[in-house]
Amino acid sequence: MATLRGYADLLRLHFFFAWPLLFCSGYLLAAATYGTFSLADLIRAAIIGFLGFEGGIVLNDYIDREYDKKDTEFGRLTRYWRIFGTRPIPAGLVSPRSALLLFLILAVSTLIVIATLPFPHSLYVALIMLCGYGTEAFYQVRKRTQSVPIAQLVGRTDFALFPVAGYLCTGFPDTTALCYFLFFYPFAMAHLGVNDLADVENDRARGMQTIPILYGMSGTVWWIVGFLLVHMAAAFLFITRLDPIATIGVALGLALLAFAAVHLARQPTPEGGMKVLPLFHLAMLIYAGSIVIGSLL
Repeated sequence: MATLRGYADLLRLHFFFAWPLLFCSGYLLAAATYGTFSLADLIRAAIIGFLGFEGGIVLNDYIDREYDKKDTEFGRLTRYWRIFGTRPIPAGLVSPRSALLLFLILAVSTLIVIATLPFPHSLYVALIMLCGYGTEAFYQVRKRTQSVPIAQLVGRTDFALFPVAGYLCTGFPDTTALCYFLFFYPFAMAHLGVNDLADVENDRARGMQTIPILYGMSGTVWWIVGFLLVHMAAAFLFITRLDPIATIGVALGLALLAFAAVHLARQPTPEGGMKVLPLFHLAMLIYAGSIVIGSLL
């Protein structure tokens, strides 16, 4: 039973629905743009999104396994991301070898499903997924020694490109795909700042050069607010590619993020970051969900 709990925490299984939803928002946006929707392709996209993102999550924990042993705070962010509140590799619930094997199984399975996509879509998606795993590894390693946030600016392109990969399951590298990336990249940067703010004590103990370590609490809030302003500006471009339902969803998500930014300005602390982190995830779900609903109706 302890091992099962360890794998549940390793995979962040209580968030299992979020990854395919985000990926499928890209697929359905492309299907609406090109008139190529099929239920079989939607299911295939959901499988790719789930397996591919889970592989990245496992890779994250595997690379950081020795550093995660240094954690000093377990009750806040760890329990939010992991339903049983453990980091399973340092806790001995999942061995490093088993975690690496699981990553390989997930990555290979993802590539096998991607290979069933028609060419050149299979090539587009495979390149993004492989690039995503590479940038994930770069992010985890680079943030240990940096003096400027190169790890964050480069490494989190994996998250920003994730819905774009969904788009490319049936679409092409067009201006709509670019608009989705330009919309989602600053959101990914702001989200990272909030996550780092909430986890600053552990990152300090690990010796990680995250945004709060590099720039302090107030500097992190400026990082978050600055990228949210870019995100909001990019939204005006992105909604030109969306239907009315998705446009309303984007507006609702932006309103939540504006509220989160005001709260952080008033409480620029780890506790403040922890309070608004769910709002970022809710905004993301509203974005993706509204695109899905609008594309299907």
